[in-house]
Amino acid sequence: MIRIPRSIYQKMIDHARREAPVECCGILGGKDKTVQESFEIKNVESSPVQFLMDPREQLNVFEEMEETSMDMVAIYHSHPHTIPFPSEMDVQRTFDPEMPSIIISLKEKDEPVVKAFRISKEAIYLEEIELI
Repeated sequence: MIRIPRSIYQKMIDHARREAPVECCGILGGKDKTVQESFEIKNVESSPVQFLMDPREQLNVFEEMEETSMDMVAIYHSHPHTIPFPSEMDVQRTFDPEMPSIIISLKEKDEPVVKAFRISKEAIYLEEIELI
């Protein structure tokens, strides 16, 4: 289970809305599966159907998390037009099957849906999100 403060949860949704119709992406940092901070990262693909985090920005986030003794708790991205379920591209690009991936669906514009998954090449597992 991933624990996310309501303010950070809303910040991710706001990020997805700002970037639409392009997918947004970012990293959630914290400790023991509890999110303490979100880091917005540029999607260098600038695509409505896939994302690729800017490597330089990603490195800066990792350095900042290390300096503040945070771990990467999850990554997140949006699906501006589809349901919150990993796409084939999401599965192909998964780098760590134990790292939760959060998807923000804007398919229903007025009611975004946010889900978390652990994604491996063999299976996709739903991960529970607790808002705190």
